[in-house]
Amino acid sequence: MSFVHLHNHSHYSLLDGAQHIKAMVKKAKSLNMPALALTDHGNMFGAMEFYQTCQAEGIKPILGMEAYIVGKGKHTDRIRGKRGEDNSVYHLVLLCKNDEGYRNLCKLSSISFKDGFYYNPRIDKSLLDKYSNGLIALTACLGGEVTNANLRGDEEYARRSIEEYINIFGKDDFYLEVQRHGIEQDIAYEKNISLAAEYGLKTVATNDVHYTEKAHWESHDILICMQGGKSRTDENRMRYEAAEFYMRSPEEMRQLFNDSQQLCDMTLEIAEKCNVDIKFGDYKLPVFPIPASEGEIDADEYLRRKAERGLRSRYKEITPEIQQRLEYELSVIKQMGFSAYFLITMDFIEAARERDIPVGLGRGSAAGSIVAYATGITSVDPIRYELLFERFLNPERISMPDVDIDFCMRRRDEVIDYVRKKYGEDNVCQIITYGTLASKNAIKDVARVLDIPFDKANQITKLIPVFQGKPMSVEQAFKEIPELIELLESNDPVYKDLAKHATVLEGVAKSTGIHAAGVIIAPDDVSNIVPVYKNNDGVITTQYSMSYAESVGLLKMDFLGLRTLTVIYDAEQMIRKLGPEYTDFSIETIPMDDQKTYDLYGNGQT
Repeated sequence: MSFVHLHNHSHYSLLDGAQHIKAMVKKAKSLNMPALALTDHGNMFGAMEFYQTCQAEGIKPILGMEAYIVGKGKHTDRIRGKRGEDNSVYHLVLLCKNDEGYRNLCKLSSISFKDGFYYNPRIDKSLLDKYSNGLIALTACLGGEVTNANLRGDEEYARRSIEEYINIFGKDDFYLEVQRHGIEQDIAYEKNISLAAEYGLKTVATNDVHYTEKAHWESHDILICMQGGKSRTDENRMRYEAAEFYMRSPEEMRQLFNDSQQLCDMTLEIAEKCNVDIKFGDYKLPVFPIPASEGEIDADEYLRRKAERGLRSRYKEITPEIQQRLEYELSVIKQMGFSAYFLITMDFIEAARERDIPVGLGRGSAAGSIVAYATGITSVDPIRYELLFERFLNPERISMPDVDIDFCMRRRDEVIDYVRKKYGEDNVCQIITYGTLASKNAIKDVARVLDIPFDKANQITKLIPVFQGKPMSVEQAFKEIPELIELLESNDPVYKDLAKHATVLEGVAKSTGIHAAGVIIAPDDVSNIVPVYKNNDGVITTQYSMSYAESVGLLKMDFLGLRTLTVIYDAEQMIRKLGPEYTDFSIETIPMDDQKTYDLYGNGQT
């Protein structure tokens, strides 16, 4: 008989989960599991990576989250109550049954970061009730409301919590979890079985998986030490009481629950109920507001008008070659449905220039478009320089255009603010990035936890070669670098531990950041499409990294803050102050054949 793990933490449960998504999915496939769930702590950071990885491996992905729950109306309070109080934070596993459930989970996760963050991203039961459609709830771990009440011996609180969750989810979509890790507190889970029978509810077996292989339990323990800034020798630190929080095989789970096989069967029933179908390649472009003065026309016609007007100002004579190129490009843009993209880009570049914000002349493949040149998106003549449009847009390869736009470094944020005001604050956000443990950092962080002196750890990292800006992996380095091989062969076992644990933990996410340039512009509230995150500075980003946000059809624009443009702008201002003859000086109008400039280049004075 098979089994499905419904309670799993990847490394996106930052500094708590030690599982790489590819590894956990491959392990599930090797165990012939038909499905697998992802339920990271309070976030959906890895949901899209997980979904696509499962699809590639032929396993049903079950999207979920282990949410942080507080009492009704309490998610905005800045109080951490004691257990049994409404302000106390509890865990609750939420799984998406269908597309509506996925949208509701995106919304709940977004609200928890935007409005409910206090130590953790929190959801209250009023919100849970509002967005419960399409969701299945499991009572979670010892931090779950019902199980924790059992642990405290507070049966009245456990019953009240069960009744609240039944009112929110109904009896068919609310399950009591039972976990068996061989620890004293497991007795609290067994109480769930009798409570479920009393209320006519179902129970389900889970394992609260935090690492893929049983052998990784020490590496996970080191990760927990990193989270708290502790050494492994510290007595007063967080630790998991057993080495059983790994991805057990179906056989192991059924042996563990040999007295109640129906709890394992229930995992298959729940997996059968979960069917989220995410559409890829369905572009979600915002509607560009066409000026009323243009009459009732669509984006295709408005782009044509803007391009034709721009063409007349760009060229003294519109030759047949220029006209044919324009017609060809407009037909391809219309066919691919990207007229709005050009209009949106054109508009915020125009707005920047109106505000005297320096804008780059254009770079990359977009410089090959005469439509981009005519509408002011670029200032490079593709006819003169014989640039290819097909490098930018190719009807044989359907993909979103990608225009990198450079702005003055000091004033880039003004352009983003303009876009927010035009399309709506909730419709525009930035893109998350993740700081991961690269090999050298993995060695230093693990060494600190193992009490290896910093100087020694630093010496080890200096032995790791870097290729094209990327350091060699820990595993490869300890196999190929003679000095590191010698360390492994020494009598000191701590270096074997260092290599082993740094290898397991290399690449795990440990922090979030913001993409240097990417900005999402959506036709609707972004959180209706993907979950969003709010960082400590109040900046809203997607929870999905760039490639995964784009994969679901979101429009990503690159607003690059370029120091060079700022320097050029400052130089222009200084030159204009030299005298009346320089007041109109612009870098864009300087001669391209100035002999004195070429003499400087010839002398190496660049």
